[in-house]
Amino acid sequence: MAKNLLEQLREMTVVVADTGDIQAIETFKPRDATTNPSLITAAAQMPQYQGIVDDTLKGARVTLGAGASAAEVASLAFDRLAVSFGLKILEIIEGRVSTEVDARLSYDVEGTIAKGRDIIAQYKAAGIDTEKRILIKIAATWEGIQAAAVLEKENIHTNLTLLFGIHQAIACAENGIQLISPFVGRILDWYKKDTGRDSYAPSEDPGVLSVTEIYNYYKKFGYKTEVMGASFRNIGEITELAGCDLLTIAPSLLAELQSVEGELPRKLDAAKAASANIEKISVDKATFERMHEENRMANDKLKEGIDGFAKALEALEKLLADRLAVLEA
Repeated sequence: MAKNLLEQLREMTVVVADTGDIQAIETFKPRDATTNPSLITAAAQMPQYQGIVDDTLKGARVTLGAGASAAEVASLAFDRLAVSFGLKILEIIEGRVSTEVDARLSYDVEGTIAKGRDIIAQYKAAGIDTEKRILIKIAATWEGIQAAAVLEKENIHTNLTLLFGIHQAIACAENGIQLISPFVGRILDWYKKDTGRDSYAPSEDPGVLSVTEIYNYYKKFGYKTEVMGASFRNIGEITELAGCDLLTIAPSLLAELQSVEGELPRKLDAAKAASANIEKISVDKATFERMHEENRMANDKLKEGIDGFAKALEALEKLLADRLAVLEA
């Protein structure tokens, strides 16, 4: 019997579910799972997860006591909700879940470190082996990378997200980051808008080319940082990255891969990358800032991504405050 594309992909790449929807994770049984503020906000509004939201709010009220204001209770619940979803996800998967630091701390080194430690403390209090099962997700600003480097030295492993350029990737590798999430679809979105083109063939997709460049660079120079392609718009982008260390994929695209049969060739190969003719670059702060300024796409998409996640967090805070008012009416 012929294997579908998802089965073949799993033979060469770790498949990760890019969702906060616990039912979807149960359906596709990925090894790992990632969430972000937008996904958690969407999941928190689904009726089937109202119990998680309510339990988190009630727990925050117990912690703070009857004298705390509704805003204070909602704020604490907001801090705990991503962990609440993470704990539910960990009951299903055998691997790791990524939990994101508040995007509004993306340029705050000390704030990011403190928030990362707090998230880990919550998971440890729930009995989770955090070194093996938790990745702290941080935006790949220069400040975010420096904060992640500190956390990595404390055996708190990190996932650097909103990554759009080779300069971000090299800085992550040089700072000992566990895993990076270079974005594919958002890069494609930018180029389509910038050029006016309606589409790109998968092999010419700018997002695919970006992740391929990063993967080959890492394997050429022996970096241990894992590459996890993210943010896909179609299955063509995914099949062009078959062989990448990991790929985090939305449930709709997992279902599409599962429904298609046909041969899936390996596109990324560490052995081939090791012999490639690639120049090594050292990225300090000045180099990072110069390369980032010269890369219009990375500059635009990093800022847009941080702003988008911050808005999702504000929406989640309002949702929690409104739900608390209902519970305590």
